[in-house]
Amino acid sequence: MLAKIKQILDKLRNPHIINLVGNAVMSVLNMVLVAVLFNYLKVDEMGVWFFFQGTVGLVDTFRAGLLTTAFITSYAGTAKERAAEVAGSAWFLALLVTALFVVVNLVYLAVPFQIKDEGLNLFMHWFGLIFIFTLPSFIASCVAQAEQRFDRLLYIRVISTGLSIVMVLALIVTKHINFMNVVYSGFAAGSITSLATIVFGWARVDTIFKKSTQTVKALFAFGKYSVGTSLGSNLFRYSDTAIINFMLGPGSLAVYNLGLRLMELVEIPLRSFAATIMPPLSAAYNQDNKYHVIYLLKKYSGLLTVILIPVVIGSLFFAEVAIWIVDKKYLATPAANVFRVFMTFALLYPVERFMALTLDAINQPKVNMIKLIFMLAANVIGDFLGVWIFGNVYGVAFATILPILTGLVISYNWLQRYEKFNLWDVYKIGWLETQWLIKDSLAMVRKKKSIASE
Repeated sequence: MLAKIKQILDKLRNPHIINLVGNAVMSVLNMVLVAVLFNYLKVDEMGVWFFFQGTVGLVDTFRAGLLTTAFITSYAGTAKERAAEVAGSAWFLALLVTALFVVVNLVYLAVPFQIKDEGLNLFMHWFGLIFIFTLPSFIASCVAQAEQRFDRLLYIRVISTGLSIVMVLALIVTKHINFMNVVYSGFAAGSITSLATIVFGWARVDTIFKKSTQTVKALFAFGKYSVGTSLGSNLFRYSDTAIINFMLGPGSLAVYNLGLRLMELVEIPLRSFAATIMPPLSAAYNQDNKYHVIYLLKKYSGLLTVILIPVVIGSLFFAEVAIWIVDKKYLATPAANVFRVFMTFALLYPVERFMALTLDAINQPKVNMIKLIFMLAANVIGDFLGVWIFGNVYGVAFATILPILTGLVISYNWLQRYEKFNLWDVYKIGWLETQWLIKDSLAMVRKKKSIASE
């Protein structure tokens, strides 16, 4: 019995499993938080909250895009002294970026001019403080990813989101729930999380003075491309938020985001596999095994596409049920149909996402950056046309197909230069991998039943 438990625990320590469970847990916690807010904040207030959160995420791209990938590739697998040097150099760059944000924030607060849009004005008042509060937890997350400590990464995220949920529930119980108190609770949760990472030693604060000019330059040289890719990726989603907010209003933004949040059904497996497929892709590239690089691309993107088919079908039939679970007052809005549109296009997500990862793995971040510029342009043009034609959030939802197709075409054509392959093979291999996965799972179940009956 103990041996079986040990075997189960060993399997659960697999990075794929830990990361998948972690992403699932975080998605559930985030959905709980959003569902609670949907029930206790007004529709327009939810729109302002989404715009505020989206703007924070967009600006944080400069810090995350500049450092995360560069840090992981420079830190992972290195000697203790080198790891400390990389961590200290990352701290130095992160402090510089944060200081720049603080200066801009102080200038805005000093001038008499105030932005009229409520969400943007709220961001301009507080973003400097937000990035100070979250700096240690950001570095700790980078370290956890580089060390493949996905369990620690989960702890950091759970502390932050869990505290936000607890504080919001406390506001509800004490009848102090309002928009600004929700914002303040987010600040408090971020601060406590960062303090925890310092206390536990996860943020590697002890390395701050171990930086080297050479490593700082190397991190920046790598990050200047990845920050463009990350910024383009975030602008891709943020452009929807901004266009809806300024053209249709915060109420429409709340409706759109409710449908978008339910897309976690797709994002959970995508994020999980994306975080763990990079090492084998990079290893195959470093071994100059082009066939295996493309095979991994076809295997994982095809497998996820096939797995998503029943999820998409179920979503089309039960969209209203999902909306009702969050907040039934949104049943009278386009939220359910927006969700249906997103889920229909979701079958193209795995191929596009894994092609982008493959380009990074074969050391072509510049191609990804250029591709995202074209995707962003397609998205913005599509959004404006969609709002002009439909006059509501349906136009923005339908426009989502344009950047996805743009990304697919550019990635596919460039990867053909690296190694020729047929796009249809993605789905054929995906179907075969799904069959093998089902057969292996059934064989394992039968074997366990056989052992148990002996």
